[in-house]
Amino acid sequence: MLGLLFDGTDPNMKRMLDQTRDDRIPRMVKMIALLNEAGIEVSMEDVEAVKPSGATLGRPHLADALVAKKFIASRDEAFKGLLNNDSQFYVSHMAPTPEVAIAQVRASGGVAVIAHPFASYRGEVLHSSSFQSLLQAGLNGIEVDHRDHSSSERATLRAIAEELNLVVTGSSDYHGTGKLNLLGENSTDPRQWERLESMANERRVVKL
Repeated sequence: MLGLLFDGTDPNMKRMLDQTRDDRIPRMVKMIALLNEAGIEVSMEDVEAVKPSGATLGRPHLADALVAKKFIASRDEAFKGLLNNDSQFYVSHMAPTPEVAIAQVRASGGVAVIAHPFASYRGEVLHSSSFQSLLQAGLNGIEVDHRDHSSSERATLRAIAEELNLVVTGSSDYHGTGKLNLLGENSTDPRQWERLESMANERRVVKL
């Protein structure tokens, strides 16, 4: 779930984010242990060595550590295999349900967009029927233009967005050079962004 334009000082939002972040450490320890049991020698120190200062610990950093140790070639390979949601090495972590996350983002004055809902190679995808419950929770938009969506999936998502009067967004999903994604390879139409921004309780984007 993408939370945009919310008030970062909102205490309930901070509490939810803190809980989600703090649970990632024991989760990482468990994933590393599973990899070690399978003969893939990687450590928390290896992960910390590649994690940028201040970043929230996550699978991308474990992927980078595996790349550094030459077990895999890229983050993309990791998320298609070793670190995929269906992998034997995957460990879930505490996270709010999509509906709870949406409600909190909206309560904090922001807007909520569901991220790449049909990206099947990452694991479980969102079923078309699920959008109604997200809409009722306050969903504002759907990330349609994404490299992990086929042309037919994009067409289906655009139709859903039109039917439910949701904003259509696009994203490169760029998280640094560890992935194949190119910065700006997908973007959001300015008219769609203006519509999305108008749904927040305050204009928080600085325009140069």
